[in-house]
Amino acid sequence: MRLLESHGQSHVLDGWETLDDAGRTALLGQIEQLPWASIRQEAASLSAPDTTNIGAAKLEPPHVCDPDAAARAEYKAAGEELIAAGKVAAFTVAGGQGTRLGWNGPKGTYPATPVSGKPLFACFAQQLLAVERRYGVVVPWYILTSPDNDGATRNFLLDNKCFGLERNNIMLCTQGTMPVFDSGSGRLLMAAADRIATSPDGHGGSLDALARSGALADMAVRGVELISYTQVDNPLATLIDPIFIGLHADERHSSGQVSSKVVEKTEPDERVGVFARSAGSTTVIEYSDLPPEQAREHGDDDRLRFNAGNIAVHLLGRTFVERIVGEDDAGLPWHRAIKSVAAWDASSDRLVEPSQPNAVKLERFIFDVLNRAERPAILRVERSAQFAPIKNAQGNDSPATSRRLQSDLHGRWLETCGVEVPRDAQGHVDADVEIGPLTAMCSDDLRGIDLPSKVDPGDSLLL
Repeated sequence: MRLLESHGQSHVLDGWETLDDAGRTALLGQIEQLPWASIRQEAASLSAPDTTNIGAAKLEPPHVCDPDAAARAEYKAAGEELIAAGKVAAFTVAGGQGTRLGWNGPKGTYPATPVSGKPLFACFAQQLLAVERRYGVVVPWYILTSPDNDGATRNFLLDNKCFGLERNNIMLCTQGTMPVFDSGSGRLLMAAADRIATSPDGHGGSLDALARSGALADMAVRGVELISYTQVDNPLATLIDPIFIGLHADERHSSGQVSSKVVEKTEPDERVGVFARSAGSTTVIEYSDLPPEQAREHGDDDRLRFNAGNIAVHLLGRTFVERIVGEDDAGLPWHRAIKSVAAWDASSDRLVEPSQPNAVKLERFIFDVLNRAERPAILRVERSAQFAPIKNAQGNDSPATSRRLQSDLHGRWLETCGVEVPRDAQGHVDADVEIGPLTAMCSDDLRGIDLPSKVDPGDSLLL
């Protein structure tokens, strides 16, 4: 009670007398686990303007690396040395559910590929298995889950025998949560008499989860120096990319703390954040925070001036992450989102639906680590080869567009090997083509494989 009173949150116990022993135990356990230092600070600041977003007027485009063939070969060789030495681990952020896709289960279990309907987790597991076979090394895989999908994710991986990976080289860690605040008073909202309302702490909270779960310590024991961060919704994400790793490790371009991939943003209204420089630091500006006039601004080359689109693929130095999470309050700022949240009302003992947004949810963003890095490297990659996200049920970034992009990519691979591939009026591959990572990780891997001479329109080809 004294803890709650000292933070101005004694109302959390308003329903105490109505609870049974199990309810009281659950509530006390939740109270003990809350980050009270952050709660005090954020509750006190709710009446002040949100200063976590950088003013757009201060922005300049960042330096983006577009290496030529010789540089790519150099980076690839350096990256392969680090991979073969066991210095790289994969980290997949997979705390979301497939609800927006009409899928009842963790998003990582969603069938993503155009022919076999391979789930997202299988796409990544087979990538890692292919890397392990090529370089003769173990690549540990760390997966961020949420309290809602952790059990289902574990069961899914075990039921599928971890898609060929050794289970002791896979470690799941659970995303943290933050309490939800009343936007007017700063009081914590209650989901029920025995439960404080909470929301996920954002992808930036994944670093805390790595530390809290023991994953960072496990990496240190294994000799891992680099963490390859990807999100689960992009089946074309390359988990272990030797060119990217080599650039990250190159002292001429990078401090080796954090590096990021970007794709060319060609439409001003595309709903993707962009990298920028402000006050000497690199950051990401969300599409909703970049004023329309700057989003439409073009440079001398007639390309968008702010065109470095964020695809949520990063490399993080392990010791850099250890330093960030070892600082007070994990070193990353909280960002506010005003939402409508149903809250338990003690006077009526019922859940009340608000008529307008009433709550502040707090989350951290992974790209805020860029502000803490001395010289982050940014690598531009080909969108069609590495970015086919599944976010929406229909329209852009949907299962249909993702599968089409996957077929287009694998169709191009076949064409480089002399296979005749049909195209429709828009130039897309007029067939469903899927090439699994265990068959090929790039077009060069198809050399020497027995391939068909042609693909007919409407065919489904699985290699």
